Amino acid sequence: MTKQPTSRTCFLCGRDNDNGLKMVWYNNKEQNQVEANVTIPEHFNGYPGITHGGIVAAILDETSGRAAMLNGDFDNLFITLRLNITYRKPTPTDIPLKVIGWIEKKGRRKMEVAAKILLPDKTICAECQAVVMEPTGEIADCWENEKKYWYVE
Repeated sequence: MTKQPTSRTCFLCGRDNDNGLKMVWYNNKEQNQVEANVTIPEHFNGYPGITHGGIVAAILDETSGRAAMLNGDFDNLFITLRLNITYRKPTPTDIPLKVIGWIEKKGRRKMEVAAKILLPDKTICAECQAVVMEPTGEIADCWENEKKYWYVE
């Protein structure tokens, strides 16, 4: 599996973000999916022992969007236009979880992508379908300054 790059300040993957999750994703070309493992600390709970739904949404959003980099083009970044989440059961804190993302439909500038969060027994906690597109204008311009911090460690 090929490791994907991380940034310096992102909440999910930022190497220099002491408050973030420091997640790392891998391209699993054999399965045509992107994968990550994460244990969500208790301080990200909504209720004791249960991850806040906004944190779950952020993990699904990032993982589904990172599927756009399955081809190995790590500058192929996308922004989310639509994110539909189904919460199937509470996502626990302090338990190792697996997150998987994939492409459902690929267009020239837009993609339909999806992701899910799995318990160790492979039970789905939450899943999403999303539409992502290449960033343009101001978003693309501000990314140019950050590109030097986007790399594989």
